[in-house]
Amino acid sequence: MRTLKTRGLLSCLALVALVAAGCGSGSDNSSTNAGASGGGGDSGKKYILGVSNTLVGNGFREEMICGAKAQALASGKISKVLVQNQNGGAPEQIAAIRTLISAGANAILANPADAAALNPVIADAKRKGVVFVAIDQAVTAPEAYIATNDQVEYAKLGVKWLAEKLNGKGNIVEMRGAKGVPADTDRHKGFQEELKNWPNIKVVKSVYSNWDWPTASKEMLNILQSGTKVDGVWTSGIDSIVVDAYKTAGKPLVPIVGADNNGFLKQMINDKKLDGAAVTNPAVIGGVGAAIAIDALTGKNPAKVTTLKPALWDRSNQTEWEKYYDPKLPPTYSTFTEVKPYTTFTPEQLTQCKGPA
Repeated sequence: MRTLKTRGLLSCLALVALVAAGCGSGSDNSSTNAGASGGGGDSGKKYILGVSNTLVGNGFREEMICGAKAQALASGKISKVLVQNQNGGAPEQIAAIRTLISAGANAILANPADAAALNPVIADAKRKGVVFVAIDQAVTAPEAYIATNDQVEYAKLGVKWLAEKLNGKGNIVEMRGAKGVPADTDRHKGFQEELKNWPNIKVVKSVYSNWDWPTASKEMLNILQSGTKVDGVWTSGIDSIVVDAYKTAGKPLVPIVGADNNGFLKQMINDKKLDGAAVTNPAVIGGVGAAIAIDALTGKNPAKVTTLKPALWDRSNQTEWEKYYDPKLPPTYSTFTEVKPYTTFTPEQLTQCKGPA
C-alpha cells in the first residue's frame, strides 16, 4: 500500500513532530524524543501487553489497536497482546484495566475515557509492577507514561486556517468529539484560545459528534436545514461525512477542517469545489505507546511524556501529502502510519493487525 510505505516527507514530519526533552524519570511533564524499542534488554524474557479501548467501531481506535499489536510483534519482546475493547466510560474502563491486570499484563496501554478518574487503578497497577501508558489522550496520574497527539495544537491549527480562509469574518460550526473525554476537552480549549485572535469569527453552533459518523451526519444536516448561515466548519476529525451532508442537503461547500482521514483526503484530492484542511493526528500512537511500554519493561527508562506535534495539509502542500491517500484503506483510517523512531513495524504487520501468536 502506498500509504504505509516509508516516505521521506512522513519520516521528516514524524521527527519534527516530536518535541524533545530530557529522557528518564527527570522529565515528568515534558515532551520527549526517546528512542524506539526494537529489542534491547539482556535476556530473552517476553512480556504480555494489555490494551484498553472504550470506543468500538471507530476507525481511529481500530488503527490505534493495530499499531499496538504491530509494534508488539515487531519488537520481539511481547508474547501476547490482550485487548479489552468495549463502549463505555471511566467505570467500564477501570473494570477492563483490572481485568488486564488480573490476566497477567506486564504493561497496559489505554486511551483514557477520563483524565483523572483512572488514577486509582493506575496507581494500583504501579504497585503491582505493571507499566501504564496513556495513549492519544493524557491522564493526570503521576505513575503513568503518556504518549499523546497535541490536541490543543490540533485545534489551533485548524481554527487559524479556517479564520484566514474567511478573511477573519464569518459564522462557523464547531463539530466536537465526545463530551468529557480528554481529547475533546483539550481540542475545545485550543479552539477557544485561537478564536480569541479572531473577534469577528462567530460560532453559530457547537455540537457533539461522539466521533460517530451517523451522529455527525445527523447533526450537520440539522444545522444546514435550520437555515443558519454557515461560512465554515471545524471538525474534531469527523470530516468526510460533513462534506457528504452538504451534498445531501444540496448546499454549496464551505471551507472544512478535518483530520488526515483517508476518506477526507480522497475528497480533498478529487473534489475541486472542496476547500479543506486536514490536521494530522496519527492513529498509530498505539504503536508509539507500545514502544514506550516495551522500553520501560526492558529497563531503557523512557521519558514520562511524549507529545506529537500536528501538521496541516491543504491545497498549498497537496503534492506532499496526496501520496498518503490509499484506496485500500477504510475512509475513517488515519493515513499518517508511522512515527519514527518509535514505530518499527512493517506495512504488512500494521494492516494485518495481528499481534504475537
